[in-house]
Amino acid sequence: MKRSKIYIIGSLLTMLLFSACQKELLEPNPESLLNTENFYQVSKDIDKAVLGIYSRLQSRKPTDYLLLEIPTDNLYASTNTSVSGANALDVLAVTPDNDLIADFWVANYSIIFRTNAVLNNIDKPTDYKGIEKNQYTGEAKFMRALTYFELVRLFGGVPNVTTLLSAEDAKRVPRASEADIYKLIIDDLKDAIQKLPVTMAAGRASKGAAIALLGKVYVYQKKWIEAEEQLSQLFKAPFSYILVNNFADFWKMTNENSKESVFAITYLAGSNAHNLSTAFIPNGGVAGVVSRGAEVALPSWSINKLYISGDTRKASTITDMLISKIGDTPLWYPYVSKYAVVHDYGSSGLDLPVIRFADVVLLYAETLYGLNRPGDALIELNKVRERAFAGTSKNYILSDIASPADFSDKLFLERRLEFAYESERWYDLVRSGKYLNFTSEERAYNPNTGTALIVPVATRAALKYLPIPQKEIDKARDVLDQNDGYN
Repeated sequence: MKRSKIYIIGSLLTMLLFSACQKELLEPNPESLLNTENFYQVSKDIDKAVLGIYSRLQSRKPTDYLLLEIPTDNLYASTNTSVSGANALDVLAVTPDNDLIADFWVANYSIIFRTNAVLNNIDKPTDYKGIEKNQYTGEAKFMRALTYFELVRLFGGVPNVTTLLSAEDAKRVPRASEADIYKLIIDDLKDAIQKLPVTMAAGRASKGAAIALLGKVYVYQKKWIEAEEQLSQLFKAPFSYILVNNFADFWKMTNENSKESVFAITYLAGSNAHNLSTAFIPNGGVAGVVSRGAEVALPSWSINKLYISGDTRKASTITDMLISKIGDTPLWYPYVSKYAVVHDYGSSGLDLPVIRFADVVLLYAETLYGLNRPGDALIELNKVRERAFAGTSKNYILSDIASPADFSDKLFLERRLEFAYESERWYDLVRSGKYLNFTSEERAYNPNTGTALIVPVATRAALKYLPIPQKEIDKARDVLDQNDGYN
């Protein structure tokens, strides 16, 4: 249901938070200090500022696939893709001047600026009621941690900014170490866990979301004991997260705010919508969904062929036969249908998940295996498998995960099929080391010939990190050093 969601009107927040004379300060690296002398006076101002943090993530999230799925073996840019930088990323021709990489950097530091503005002004109001001050602090720290987690996974060490800076001071902030960024993330999340309530309105971070994210951070660091301590909490009271019975149900607007949603970004068709539901639709549209599509990217045969018979995730992720208009003869034209809800062109109200309980389950499986508990890991891995196949017929057995390599293959296969097009694939390719094996991609498949177009991609060790955007290096007057392999 939509009634408890956050609906953020961007223009209003912009008017409240920023003045026209400060336009040049909106996109420095990191985002700079804005004049807020007349803001943050009462608790309502802080609440609006927190909503402004979510608003910036709302605008970024629908385009994450351009950076986190198109460069992978899940998706490829269509012939009519006009997004600057997408075609280069499509074949891993990654350079420091790629516009998508630069835009992602700026968007994230914009979120960080807004979190810092809240945290640096949190003590000003004197009219907080109940837990409001703790809640707003926890939300801001969760969002700052989430944003730095995005950055550190992609770039390694990045500028560590926790205060409000002038434009000139921002240009003199060097990259912190990766370890320092992870410390900031963990410290923020530990504090957020203490301050956030268990129950929050849809679209706002809760205690469970902060615990889940901290567990995920520990998994990425292979700190299995710490990860188990966090993730295990989410399987018991006071939390009530579950996997919804049918995978397809999670992607229905009538089932938003389900118990599988740990943290999601909320949207409302028309006034606060996104275009992701349109982005994957073929140009001619899909009958009963939308009259035309943007067809920015199409699903690769590399992933399509991995969905075996009986896997219910397939029908809710990729549709092979296209019917553009009612009465048309079905045409073989695979497209991503995970977000294909009924909507007007470019105006979808479908919520976009950031953390699903399915992610918690698979992260917990990974953690238990890391703790040398393969039997327990298998139970968690099979929870997702059983949901996918509506029963135990395709469950893995211990002999399937007899070695660490076996387990890794099965785990990342399930993650790939479960989270396809949810902007997890690039992170999983890199952290598993499997990006080094990604040398070619099967794209368009011809069912008449039984062959697919195979396209080579330029994988290399340097892609463990993306390049620091060149425009940020130039702006920072050589304070920022470039990642190896991009000079």
